[in-house]
Amino acid sequence: MAGANINFSLGIYESAVIHTIKALQKGRIIQRIREQDYTVWKAKPDNIINRLGWLNAPADTLKQLSYIRQILDPVIAEGYKNAVLLGMGGSSLAAEVFAKIFGRRDGYPDLHIIDTTDPFTISRVSQELDWTKTVFLVSSKSGTTLETVSLFNYFYNLARKKLGKRAGRHFLIITDPDSPLQELACRMSLRHVFLSNPAVGGRYSALSFPGIIPAAVLGIDIESLLENALASAQKEEAALFNSASLHLGGSVLGAVLGTLAKRGRNKLTFISPRSWAPFGSWLEQLIAESTGKEGKGILPVCAEPLNAPAAYNNDRLFVIFRNKENTNSPEVTAIIAAGHPVITIRLQSKFHLGGQMFLWEMATAVASHILSINPFDQPDVEATKINVRRIIDLYRKEKKLPQEDAALTAKDCRVYGFTTAATPAAALADFLAGAKGNAYVCLQVYLKSTPAVNAALLKLRAAISKKYHRAVTIGYGPRYLHSTGQLHKGDAGQGLFIQLTANDSEDLDIPDRPGSSDSTLTFGALKSAQAIGDRQALIKLKRKIIRFHLERNIIAGIKDMALSLQGN
Repeated sequence: MAGANINFSLGIYESAVIHTIKALQKGRIIQRIREQDYTVWKAKPDNIINRLGWLNAPADTLKQLSYIRQILDPVIAEGYKNAVLLGMGGSSLAAEVFAKIFGRRDGYPDLHIIDTTDPFTISRVSQELDWTKTVFLVSSKSGTTLETVSLFNYFYNLARKKLGKRAGRHFLIITDPDSPLQELACRMSLRHVFLSNPAVGGRYSALSFPGIIPAAVLGIDIESLLENALASAQKEEAALFNSASLHLGGSVLGAVLGTLAKRGRNKLTFISPRSWAPFGSWLEQLIAESTGKEGKGILPVCAEPLNAPAAYNNDRLFVIFRNKENTNSPEVTAIIAAGHPVITIRLQSKFHLGGQMFLWEMATAVASHILSINPFDQPDVEATKINVRRIIDLYRKEKKLPQEDAALTAKDCRVYGFTTAATPAAALADFLAGAKGNAYVCLQVYLKSTPAVNAALLKLRAAISKKYHRAVTIGYGPRYLHSTGQLHKGDAGQGLFIQLTANDSEDLDIPDRPGSSDSTLTFGALKSAQAIGDRQALIKLKRKIIRFHLERNIIAGIKDMALSLQGN
């Protein structure tokens, strides 16, 4: 199965995929998706009928270009050097992809994205800013996202100290109509509020205001980006599984994802050129949060080096992105020869990112139909949120977090979770030895993100993958809670979760309200509450989880864990 820019090497699975495509054609599934027929996924319209605006997002946003320029051109003309985006999940990931793939145009500000509650990271960014030349983008569709609201309160208060009454001129809001954030922005006379389409869910919002406004701030040619996305949408609509000419786009891609996931090939492994690697973080949320529910799920595996075929179990589906050439490398040829299914996608230019985004949105919607799940809700995310709110309420009353007895205490590490091991290294080995079937491993990282920490985590991931032949993902908390967190709790329970925590070397007060000096919570306490709350949610669902609380030299502790696995 091959097209101009996409090729499927499916081996023994090709006939099953063709059967699926014929079933989709017979059931008019793509037509019905375009017609916004909620019964494609479920018998009831709840959390579907009001989430299908992404289908028309490229065209709808193109109509808003003059409005976007009218608001942003004066901002850019004022000579801002920095733009700081405060947002989580769908409100930050597309912006991050645009920033890393395109960069900024001359004369436009650098974009800093804060999607964390780590006090070290927040403090570092705030100290580096020239406050007179910084504009803030506060993005939350609901207007109630805990992290975003906390970050806004903190940075607004700093702006008031630095800029006085002029502070409000430095804040742009992206939110849905009638959200608490819109009301707050109007009451505080902030510079402008961009009202998003409420029929576009967060992880499908890359081609609407949450993704496009930050792209425009960077000076990216958003018109070309959206036109490419629109062309992709129009190809899907024109083909509609024409029996005479099969369009190898998002529809067929979704048929492959769904069919192979049902046959156990549910570890979707992305191999990308370095320039396109950032695309993986956006794909990760789209696919994991959309499909990880009702005991099912497709796990995206990003930024993993391509290994020899023997390194993989029979649970992988590979997606190989290529810049120009359309021939397989010897490594890819070996993967195909070993029987692993491979999708190869040729990328023509940076602006094809828009088309890729729509293609993968359609693919995810089609795969979810095949899996009989609703791709637009996130039913298990609330479990962690409930726990976090309860823990925060306790902290505000007693100024302390829930305490747990360590199962093992060593010189530089405390281990939490059931273990009879005598050392942290043995506890890790015992935990990973319990992996069965097509299990995967997730590193849930509640540490400050630095190049040295990231490098150590990659070593640990490589050691686990090599020894146990498991897919291994890395997610920083609380960021992963808004992307893969739904899949962790909603899939078939295949995950083994290794939570890494440490004490914060510094902390920052979170103002209870913007403009107020009162504070009953810190960012360090909030981050800890999120780690505890998610761990409690996983335990309640009988997921396998262990926590290593690292003391003193965190980087050395992670490297030691990797070395211990290499030595066994």
